[in-house]
Amino acid sequence: MTDPFEEPRARVVLRPLATPLPLGFLALALATTTFAALQLGWIPPEQGRVAAITAVAATVPLQLLASIVGFLARDPVAATGMGVLTGTWAVVGLTTYTSPPGSTSAGLGVLLVTAGLAMFVPAVSGLAKLVPAAVMGLAGVRFVVTGIYELEASPTWKSAAGWVGLALAVLALYAALALELEASHGRTILPLGRREPLDVAVEPGIRPQL
Repeated sequence: MTDPFEEPRARVVLRPLATPLPLGFLALALATTTFAALQLGWIPPEQGRVAAITAVAATVPLQLLASIVGFLARDPVAATGMGVLTGTWAVVGLTTYTSPPGSTSAGLGVLLVTAGLAMFVPAVSGLAKLVPAAVMGLAGVRFVVTGIYELEASPTWKSAAGWVGLALAVLALYAALALELEASHGRTILPLGRREPLDVAVEPGIRPQL
């Protein structure tokens, strides 16, 4: 017989979901590298549609999936960051695909500057993990610099956007590798800059993780 005065017990069920950040960061590396090569003149403007297709067909669906998993995992930083990246790369890809090669767009510039500022929200909110936060922050810088180029049509800003894009690709690849190694080995292999209280998430045993 159930005692009516017995304290109710709460039961918490944890759904095992992997972090979506490695997938989102690798997808980011695909788009930012191809557009950086275009901005630095490593590939001719006529092949800009390849970069556009990369963004729309590869980066957008992968980052959309990462955003959805982020919401399911109750990770607002991953969900918000990947969501903003998804929408921004979709517009960049479609605009590049439908515009004349080598052209600029003031409308796209306004969007990119706004999206860059928006990326600082998850970047600042996720400072408990410094490296992933740095990826999102640098993605914001990449969008702002590219947006200024779209507004000014300046070769200097175009080159700056390309180099920032390459730096973003390197940092995103490092973050993805570090997160994957951490998940597969159950401990930190490459530093991610975890700060309290998130640093206990990789300690052995269920008690410190809970």
